[in-house]
Amino acid sequence: MTEVVYSPIGVIHSPFTKVEGMPIQSRAAAGVKGSVRLNPNLVPGLKDIEGFSHLILLYHFHLSKPPSLEVTPFLDDTKRGVFATRVPSRPNSIGISIVKLIGVSGTILSIEDVDIIDGTPLLDIKPFVPYFDNRETQKVGWFTKNASKVTQTKSDRRFAMP
Repeated sequence: MTEVVYSPIGVIHSPFTKVEGMPIQSRAAAGVKGSVRLNPNLVPGLKDIEGFSHLILLYHFHLSKPPSLEVTPFLDDTKRGVFATRVPSRPNSIGISIVKLIGVSGTILSIEDVDIIDGTPLLDIKPFVPYFDNRETQKVGWFTKNASKVTQTKSDRRFAMP
């Protein structure tokens, strides 16, 4: 396979300056304010974005440890396959969060529900469209017994570089 290389399109800013104590999903970060500083040459790409209440942010987990194919996720105490989790230590350290768009001013997007550490490199922005993105699901694997713990569970350093 050919190597794939991405360049950040901006930087995500948040009140979180250390990994410990962060929310582990944007659902658990209700009301947490942050911003995206987009590279100035990309501002024309923001045209019409204010017509959306929520955005999908794709970003690089720049502080994560090298990948491991079996991990013990935050919401469980059993080792799981990395692709059955959302942990940051992955073969490609790509994160995804759904955030609320508050406003746009030049190169800055004001956002809420931010579960991302300050200074995170942004790879892409996509509009969240419930008609496309919401699904009826029948199974959520091992999350079934623990998903409700997401608002009480905070990040620790288990997946962060020393």
